[in-house]
This record gives sequence, structure tokens and C-alpha cells, in this order.
Amino acid sequence: MKIIAVGRNYIDHAKELNNPVPKTPVIFMKPDTALLKDNKDFYYPEFSKDIHYEVEVVLRICKEGKHVSPKFAHTYYDAIGLGIDFTARDIQQQHKEKGLPWELAKSFDGSAVISPFILKDTFSDPAQLSFSLQKNKEIVQSGHTKDMIFSYDQLIVFISQYITLRKGDFIYTGTPAGVGPVSIGDRLEGFMEEKSMFTCQIK
Repeated sequence: MKIIAVGRNYIDHAKELNNPVPKTPVIFMKPDTALLKDNKDFYYPEFSKDIHYEVEVVLRICKEGKHVSPKFAHTYYDAIGLGIDFTARDIQQQHKEKGLPWELAKSFDGSAVISPFILKDTFSDPAQLSFSLQKNKEIVQSGHTKDMIFSYDQLIVFISQYITLRKGDFIYTGTPAGVGPVSIGDRLEGFMEEKSMFTCQIK
């Protein structure tokens, strides 16, 4: 399986980092070693002093797809979860200034928190979901998928033009405004439609 992630998919988040609003999806990858499942602790890496949380809705791909047609895109994911794209913001900034790739800032071990998945048919409209992140029981991020620049289907169509989607792949669909740093001792909890989806202790 592979993890495909989307950057700058909410206008307010792009603006808060002084990034231009993209005209096509910004795509990057994380390895499977980035996954952090089952409410496991996140251990603050020694190589960064500025790790940020970014809560995101995650799609689970259910079949192989290449050059997916827009009218069939909704059939390529069967379940929805919630995750965190941890980012070493200091490393990312250094790499952006030099025009280098983001992977060291985005793809390190444990950088992709993932919740259990909920079958999309459970939702009346899986493309209309509210979600949030609490840090130490205070809401730090709150978003709604209707505010995405590129919808689930648009992402699937775009990605599949370049990268073949396979059953079991995950698409992290981008984060709303409100990203910020974590410190050792913090406790994060993610919610989707007011349902607790994951917890993550920073150690």
C-alpha cells in the first residue's frame, strides 16, 4: 500500500502559511513506515524542533484505478478515516527556501496517524463531513470537507492520471487552518462528525 497526501487543499490553510492557492492539487507521498495506528504514542524526533499537527480526512481506496473517469471516481473509495499529517515545519521551511522536496519534513516514521475506517455508506453524504482536532482537550482545528479546494473525486481523477491507485492505498485529503506545534506531554484527539476517531500522546 501507499500513502498519497494532498497539500494546500483548504484556502485558509494555504493563506496561513503564506502559500499561493493551488490551481491543481499539490501531491506528495509518505512511506508505509509513516503510519501510526491504534492510538499509539508519537515520539518527538531528534532532528526537528518544530513538529506541527495537521488533521485530515483520509480515503481508503478499494480497487485499482488508472486514468479514472470523473463519473466513476466515487466508486474507488469505500471507507473514510481521520488522520494527522505530522510535519517538521523547520525542515520544510529550509527545503522550500532551497526549492527541495518536502519528504524529510513529511515522510518520517510515525508521521501519518490513522484512525479506524468507517464505511462510506454509513454517512448520508460522505463528501459533507465536519471534523476537528483537540490538543489537551481544546479545539485547535475545525474543518468541513465542503471547504476543500479539490473534492474527493477530483483528487482521485487527478492522482490516477500519474499514479495507479491500488486497493488499500490511503489518500490524505488536506488540512484546514489552525495547524500548530506539538510538545512532549501533549495529547491529541481527532473527531469526525463529533465521533472520537483517535488519540495520540506526544512523548
